[in-house]
Amino acid sequence: MLDSRRMTRILGISAYYHDAAAALLVDGRLVAAAQEERFTRRRHDASFPAQAVRHCLAAGGLGSGDLDAVVFYDKPFLKFERLLETYLATAPYGLRSFVAAMPVWLKEKLFLKSLLKRELARLDGARAPPLLFSEHHLSHAASAFYPSPFEEAAVLCLDGVGEWATASAWHGRGARLTPLWEQHFPHSLGLLYTAFTTYAGFRANSGEYKLMGLAPYGEPRYVERILEHLVDVKPDGSFRLDMRYFDYATGLAMTNARFAALLGGPPRAPDGPLETRTLDLARSIQEVAERIVLALARTLARETGARRLCLAGGVALNCVANARLKREGPFEELWIQPAAGDAGGAVGAAYLAWHQHFGGARRPLAPDAMQAAALGPSVDAQTEAFLEREGIAYERLSSAALVERTAELLADGAIVGWVQGPMEFGPRALGHRSILADPRSPAMQHELNLRIKLRESFRPFAPSVPAERANEYFVLDCPSPYMLLVAPVRGFTIDPTAGAGAASAADAVRARLAAVRSPLPAVTHVDGSARVQTVARADDPLFHALLEAFGRRTGIPVLVNTSFNVRGEPIVCSPADAYRCFMATAIDWLAMGPCLIDRRRQDPAHPLARERREFAPD
Repeated sequence: MLDSRRMTRILGISAYYHDAAAALLVDGRLVAAAQEERFTRRRHDASFPAQAVRHCLAAGGLGSGDLDAVVFYDKPFLKFERLLETYLATAPYGLRSFVAAMPVWLKEKLFLKSLLKRELARLDGARAPPLLFSEHHLSHAASAFYPSPFEEAAVLCLDGVGEWATASAWHGRGARLTPLWEQHFPHSLGLLYTAFTTYAGFRANSGEYKLMGLAPYGEPRYVERILEHLVDVKPDGSFRLDMRYFDYATGLAMTNARFAALLGGPPRAPDGPLETRTLDLARSIQEVAERIVLALARTLARETGARRLCLAGGVALNCVANARLKREGPFEELWIQPAAGDAGGAVGAAYLAWHQHFGGARRPLAPDAMQAAALGPSVDAQTEAFLEREGIAYERLSSAALVERTAELLADGAIVGWVQGPMEFGPRALGHRSILADPRSPAMQHELNLRIKLRESFRPFAPSVPAERANEYFVLDCPSPYMLLVAPVRGFTIDPTAGAGAASAADAVRARLAAVRSPLPAVTHVDGSARVQTVARADDPLFHALLEAFGRRTGIPVLVNTSFNVRGEPIVCSPADAYRCFMATAIDWLAMGPCLIDRRRQDPAHPLARERREFAPD
């Protein structure tokens, strides 16, 4: 139980699978959290999160010896049991996968306690604190419920797979989190969606956003074929996959030749030309996923009688499904963990130890306990020293002057990198590590995708808007601080014949993009939706002030807000990361801390100025 004489300090860790992260809880308050990829610059870095841990300890003014517990987000032995049972059940078909997986398990993952102690000792030489282990879906559930503003709520977790669970349901009340039911591997909504992601030519665990973005361009022509052959969905939302079409349990690929034959041809080559079939498959699997999420949520509402729902797991990052659940589902309110994937498991593991191991009290906070996800390292105090040391030309401004000058630049059509305060935790940039632009420009989406983000032209962009004015521009009746809901854009129209008769699917996509009619064309997807971030003044006064200043100049207090990175790289963390990315793209200005940097004054031969990257249009 708690020692009332001192604070209780708990470090949560997720690592060794993908999206390694660390989070620090002090007396039940989330002090810091960060993903390792932001420091190492390796996207989805799964290694021990040494630099993320260092950030968390520094934020708390601690050494590792000051911690009361370190909590790992899942149980390796249970995961190993699942792997062994799967290989035995499918032998000899899983031999290649078995041979590939066993060395790392026998060398490291199976002896994780010793490995964690060794890694923690390397940080500062202190003796490792007690090590605790959660379970994967329990960590997800804890990350969803405990930081939420709800005293009582149903909790739904959906992802690829943890130890055995791929879906789980819980009932949270006060500090208690009661398990209700779970669905087991290999039957997984997350893996089903990833199978279609790889079949469409995108990468597993990162290309799912692309598939979701493609869906509005297609028709749901394959829905019945998917439901008839690939996944049997029961009225309560539970489902079973026909594993004859999938190889992820036995091989090194997600799908097989039978899957391709069912859906009309081989997988699309990565970065190959888009086909109408790819668009229709994206729309179809998105529809199937939404149906399953809705059915599971309705079952959970009947079982618990709860009026509020919390979500976590990788599937909870599907903002289109979330919006449909909000619109058509049985719950009055939703709260979605902003770091819903494995990184958020570090937060959940720490909360779980606080409430269930140490017996800490829970006091739900409004709007939530995630502190607007601004939990990473800040650049403000180090920016000017970095610029001086590197000999980079800049102008120093007061906060008020920086806001007004940046708003003026944006209103004139400039693209601005905006690096302010603590880095966000989770996959979205929320106004701390962002690229900003004018949403009124019909050409801005194309320019940002191809000249700045170096990615496919069909990818949509998100708008940021002051929370109190969101409903003026979007059909949205609740806050969306973490960009996890889509909403219709007011005033949207499109020519329904756009793209008809195009020579290729890619030409049809471009024609439909060009035909979008909206007051905010740069953030309006082809179905008239936008993935909205509502910005509360209390959460981020500086970004809120910038939105207001832009509104005073243009009449529309909305900005394009996309993450400050390019294709294949993590979001920037440090001033050096931001400057490198700035110089490697066509961003016009960089507003970093109190400093404003003009591209025209920069030395293209500076050591941090990488060669400008290019991206071929799709």
